[in-house]
Amino acid sequence: MATEITLNDLKSFEKDFDKSDKNLAIMDAVCTNGIVNCAISNEDSKKLTHAFSTEVEGGNVTDQKRSGRCWMFAATNVMRFEVMKNLNLPNMELSQSYPLFYDKLEKANYFLEAILTTLDEKTSSRTIAFLLSSPMGDGGQWDMFADLIRKYGICPKSCMPETFSSSNTLSLDKYLTLKLREYAKTLRTQHEKGKKEEDLRPMKKKMLTTIYRMLVIALGKPPLKFTFETRDKKNNFVSIKDITPVDFYNTYVKLDLSDYVSVINAPTSDKPFNRSFTVNFLGNVKGGKPVRYLNLPIKELKMMAINQLKDGNAVWFGSDVGQYCDRLSGKMSKEIFNLENLFSTEFPLTKAERLDYGESLMTHAMTLTGVNLVRGRPNRWKVENSWGPANGNNGFFVMDDKWFDEFTYQVVINKKYLTPEQLKAYESDPIVLEPWDPMGSLAL
Repeated sequence: MATEITLNDLKSFEKDFDKSDKNLAIMDAVCTNGIVNCAISNEDSKKLTHAFSTEVEGGNVTDQKRSGRCWMFAATNVMRFEVMKNLNLPNMELSQSYPLFYDKLEKANYFLEAILTTLDEKTSSRTIAFLLSSPMGDGGQWDMFADLIRKYGICPKSCMPETFSSSNTLSLDKYLTLKLREYAKTLRTQHEKGKKEEDLRPMKKKMLTTIYRMLVIALGKPPLKFTFETRDKKNNFVSIKDITPVDFYNTYVKLDLSDYVSVINAPTSDKPFNRSFTVNFLGNVKGGKPVRYLNLPIKELKMMAINQLKDGNAVWFGSDVGQYCDRLSGKMSKEIFNLENLFSTEFPLTKAERLDYGESLMTHAMTLTGVNLVRGRPNRWKVENSWGPANGNNGFFVMDDKWFDEFTYQVVINKKYLTPEQLKAYESDPIVLEPWDPMGSLAL
């Protein structure tokens, strides 16, 4: 074949297509009903039932709406279980608008600090291009959420409810990004005129004053103290008065965040197992703990998650939810999508190859709240999503074990489930990855 597509090539392609009447029938079906609807196998779909041998009792499913806060929803879903247990509540929801406010304020500061530390780099450099590509987004990681909680605590949703902009973050992100790119230009231009870094810091504070004002206008003021009132399972009135968000977390959530570590599965040749990793320029709270991962084989992630679920504790996890996921039924499985027969071709890339060639990475965080074990081995997992009750089984998804193998990249596990050797590897000096590495992706 020549370098360009010729008319003869087009005739050849069409002739090959027309060889099979099946292609014409499939074309009609897909053009009318779409790829996913035509690819779903009803027989294989029946195997993914919403029944699990081990489950964690939780509350009602939450809804992140038109925002990229899944990492916050997954984390607050893990944490609200503790509040419900400690106060004997049938249900409650922690505020996601409260950490969103401080995440955006801290991200603005983190970005401006990154600009100040790279003043001598050319605007055309890959690092500056990366920093400017997304100064303000919704996405995040578990370690970033943990830093917010350590510094600012948490409050019930009733004490800082949703606003239009917290549930629909597109416009807020747009105008915060516009200001931050303007501020990056200002700082770099002043440096080119001879200003030193210490001369630019007072300017940075004024910039953050504007960012704070924009956030208050869009999200409201976060409470310094609040009163939380509700009724428990026995209909007793519960009143917690005049408490700070930090004290509320320490008193009613009480999870020691230093006990939880991020374990990843990245089976690429550049990331050896049993080694710790961090990512340059990945974070939100300046002065917080750097993001750190321990890379392990997938079977070890699963065993840790199972042990944590058996002890009655949910598991924050990150995956590529857009892969082989039927959003309406809430079923996640390569087996139920018969794409090979639909298109008469194969999709053979391995997990490592998908990471290396930009086909997959962590895109979404959810909560594992159950697992079904057959002779001690998992065959399906219960997943609490944050897309509201209209999807899946009242908002809960079911994931088969093969999907876990292929598209789950991260679980957050209490350190007590790690072996001494694994803990030592996690605590070793981490390998620093470039900012654009797939393991630097943020859950949305």
